[in-house]
Amino acid sequence: MLTPEKKSILQLLTALAWADGRVDAEEQEVDAFGADKAEAEEHRAWAKTPRALDAIDVSGLSRSDVQLALQHGVLLTYIDGEQSEAERKLIGELVVKLDLSSEEAAPLLESAHAFAKQLLHALES
Repeated sequence: MLTPEKKSILQLLTALAWADGRVDAEEQEVDAFGADKAEAEEHRAWAKTPRALDAIDVSGLSRSDVQLALQHGVLLTYIDGEQSEAERKLIGELVVKLDLSSEEAAPLLESAHAFAKQLLHALES
């Protein structure tokens, strides 16, 4: 079952997925967040419409939720094999939306980028 916090994170990720003008099936994966079948269907239907970060309520997110959202967001931007300029820009907007300082965001971004690149390399092998 989705908590309000997990639902907000999923919505943020969906808004990031729209950076390239579409949301692919793998970008709609909700199982890792514990969504039941009805919640997953509801989210997939919601995700069919272009979404923007500024429309997502993040007021209920804890600091660990914020960190999780940013890390998953970076991973999502690499799902098609590379991070586009539009995706990089949106990650910057996500940092602002999540009210993270540059100092707080830098190590999270660095580790998420490194992890995403490591996963891509492993998948290519």
